[in-house]
Amino acid sequence: MSEVTVRQLAETVGTPVERLLEQLRDAGLGVSQADATISDTQKMQLLDHLRYSHGRLLSDGEGKKITLKRKSTSELKLSGVQGRAKTVSVEVRKKRTYVKRSVIAEEEARRQREIEEQARKTKEAEEEMSRRAEAERKAADEARKAEEARQAEEEARQAEEEARQAEAERLQQAQVEPPPVESQAREEKKSSKAKKTRERDKVLLDEDDGEIRHRRHELHVASDKRGRRKPKPKARPGKIMPSSRHGFEMPTAPIVHEVAIPATITVGDLAQKMAVKSTEVIKVMMSMGVMATINQAIDQDTAVLVVEEIGHKPKPIAERDVEARLTVETAAVGEPKPRPPVVTIMGHVDHGKTSLLDYIRRTRVAAGEAGGITQHIGAYQVKTGRGLISFLDTPGHAAFTAMRARGAEVTDIVVLVVAADDGVMPQTIEAIQHARAAEVPLVVAINKIDKDNADPDRVKNELAAQQVIPEEWGGDTMFVPVSAHTGEGVDALLEAILLQAELMELKAPDEGPAIGVVIESTLDRGRGPVATMLIQQGRLNKGDMILSGQEYGRVRAMFDENSQEVMSAGPSTPVVVLGLSGAPNAGDDVMVVADERKAREVATLRHTRTRDTKFASQQAAKLENIFHQMKEGDAATVNILLKTDVQGSAEALRDALEKLSTEEVQVKIVAANVGGINESDVNLAVASKATIIGFNVRADASARRQAEERGVDLRYYSVIYEAIDDVKQAMSGLLSPELREEIIGLAQVRDVFKSSRFDAVAGCLVVEGVVRKGNPIRILRNNVVIYEGELESLRRHRDDVNEVRMGTECGIAVRNYNDVRVGDQIEVYERFEVARNL
Repeated sequence: MSEVTVRQLAETVGTPVERLLEQLRDAGLGVSQADATISDTQKMQLLDHLRYSHGRLLSDGEGKKITLKRKSTSELKLSGVQGRAKTVSVEVRKKRTYVKRSVIAEEEARRQREIEEQARKTKEAEEEMSRRAEAERKAADEARKAEEARQAEEEARQAEEEARQAEAERLQQAQVEPPPVESQAREEKKSSKAKKTRERDKVLLDEDDGEIRHRRHELHVASDKRGRRKPKPKARPGKIMPSSRHGFEMPTAPIVHEVAIPATITVGDLAQKMAVKSTEVIKVMMSMGVMATINQAIDQDTAVLVVEEIGHKPKPIAERDVEARLTVETAAVGEPKPRPPVVTIMGHVDHGKTSLLDYIRRTRVAAGEAGGITQHIGAYQVKTGRGLISFLDTPGHAAFTAMRARGAEVTDIVVLVVAADDGVMPQTIEAIQHARAAEVPLVVAINKIDKDNADPDRVKNELAAQQVIPEEWGGDTMFVPVSAHTGEGVDALLEAILLQAELMELKAPDEGPAIGVVIESTLDRGRGPVATMLIQQGRLNKGDMILSGQEYGRVRAMFDENSQEVMSAGPSTPVVVLGLSGAPNAGDDVMVVADERKAREVATLRHTRTRDTKFASQQAAKLENIFHQMKEGDAATVNILLKTDVQGSAEALRDALEKLSTEEVQVKIVAANVGGINESDVNLAVASKATIIGFNVRADASARRQAEERGVDLRYYSVIYEAIDDVKQAMSGLLSPELREEIIGLAQVRDVFKSSRFDAVAGCLVVEGVVRKGNPIRILRNNVVIYEGELESLRRHRDDVNEVRMGTECGIAVRNYNDVRVGDQIEVYERFEVARNL
């Protein structure tokens, strides 16, 4: 145990010595001297006493929150001019307020009760409005029924009066005598019977869907029919009489449909939307000069013309609208709940990122990585004493910049690992930039503090130059010294991560369709496409239909980082998913959809858009460069066929190799796929004259035999920069050598002689280097080149010589040039080729 004096403890906690002695006496420790030592046990006893006294003395209205003020002073040494050191005192004042968890819980419970009470009142109000509406509807129905009954009775009375008047007019026109008593009784009986019949037929009630409808039958009296009604036809047994109310009525005008047309649609689906036969659509397309089958897909423009030709109204749908509508349909529901933080480990190569995470997970991940560096993004979930933490381990090599960028986009907190013996490096600065671009907080872990040459202060100074200021210097970034080898400071690092997560209040819905992102994907020989996904919100269940980029499929199985099968995964949980149609790209969004047809439609749209964009860019590049290629000739090309174990490595290698291209040598990636090397890859390499690069994958027996027979260059790599260096060397061999010149001698013309053989011979003195016969020369006059040629003759006295050294006189004859003057300089040089490197 470490022991300190009372005076030292008072300076550490920032309280007077007298007050600390008084608190020690109240705690029953019996310490009365400022120089007395205090053990860790006595410190804990004093802390328990202070906690108890605060809780007992404060009233109910107090003690819900406490504010701590601390002040610390430190010295910072700065280098000044002329090597002089300057000491600056730095005073840091801290003020933190802590709130009891019980107060927060009570406040949340009170808010929940208010929400429930508001929901109950709203429900009661809706029920009351529904009851009132039902009562008003019933009253309206009764009033309507009474009114219809009254109208029917009035119409029957009018009809009887009209019949009586018609009978009277008929008797008056016939001018006959009143019938005898028997006839009169018979007529009255007949009239009474007719009246009863009219009253019975006056109102007919017909019930339909709980409502009573009134139908009125008028009595038509004819002179020849004697008021008899036409008998109704009798229905034959087993035959249903036709009803005029529900009978089919032929439309009087053509029905025009509004047909929604996506970017691509099959002929059968288009016919179904227009409610016509597929043969009719095919016939119209043939008349337009387009041949298509029922299952063939046509583009949007052709479909619009077909719909207009048939007579319907087309409504083109943009691809973005389909994706936006699908996103709205798959939005997660439910109340947001606290979720574990997603932490990304970033830093430079060999600074101990994976070793630190390895110590936390109690596994040996770093030992399995090639060259001791991480080649993939690893996703793990670690259980600590205070909760779960999801870790993403990103590679630190410069070629994996895109992969580190994807890691920063999906993370909540970035842990920047910096080696105490190495300091800030280029990838360290890139990690800081990625974290700032993603607007996520930083926690700095100064690793390898157990080494003898560790210098944490140097790391702080270098990070401060990058605007990453430690808290003890007045900044907002937590710095935690750790050792991945001994485990020192790892618990403090986890505490700092969880403290930062609590301040961020991370929440996400735990119900409804899942939404996430692809961390990594690969092709497995036995399991097919395998994708590592991080769920961001909602819940992913086994059997869900998911859409990711250009791939879709049903979740056939899910596994955690320990290869244990799981049935569902919530927010901030990394899982390995099987069942997709192909390996999606790392960084693609993942969403759960309800309909497989919609998922296939969106995936097809994305695939078509990517293909069209790629084709358009290739055509544009060809059109732009065609005249340049015709003028200067084709540049040398290095064709590469790339096969990797995961999609992220394929993307990183493709980008790194394509960046090696120059104006003279181009790197062309023929194909970049995931999986082992097979015979099809060898055939493609033969056709395109490409070199096959296998990154963490191998060729099968038949592929190796075919590659050897057909002379295909097959190379295996497990470290990315080794593949880049080899390709760079191959490109250097295709570069044309560089021609360089070196001046080997300089002669001064002192006199000019006439010769019958050479016309003009310059008498010279070699002032620098050596003059050799047969080398190219330049003649300079006033330091300006006036002629370039070669030596025709070199003599010393009367003898021909091959070279003349400095300080010696000689005679020089220049081929095809006779205008040599006194004072000119003859410069002799050599040309040689130098191999070029990228």
